[in-house]
Amino acid sequence: MKKTIQPPAFSNEDEEANWWASRQGREFLKQKSAEPQKKVAKGSRLVGQLNRVASVQIALRLPGPDVEKARELATRKGIGYQTLLKMLVHEGLQREARRA
Repeated sequence: MKKTIQPPAFSNEDEEANWWASRQGREFLKQKSAEPQKKVAKGSRLVGQLNRVASVQIALRLPGPDVEKARELATRKGIGYQTLLKMLVHEGLQREARRA
């Protein structure tokens, strides 16, 4: 097992630049890129909840203008259009369940 490399404390930028250009600096970068990356959750709490629930794949035909509008809205919100559609379906189903 390889010893983990840690960057030292640098007293100036030249010293830091030399370390990053050295074999040790390159090994440190290789070591960091080989570590598994944590996924940062994007979107709202609802998006996070939807992503944790097991999903079932379905085929759903929607009118082209509706898909384009979903893509537009999703882009503004910074999420994928399919995620937006899942959120809207989820919210609509909850609203209907409360009415019943």
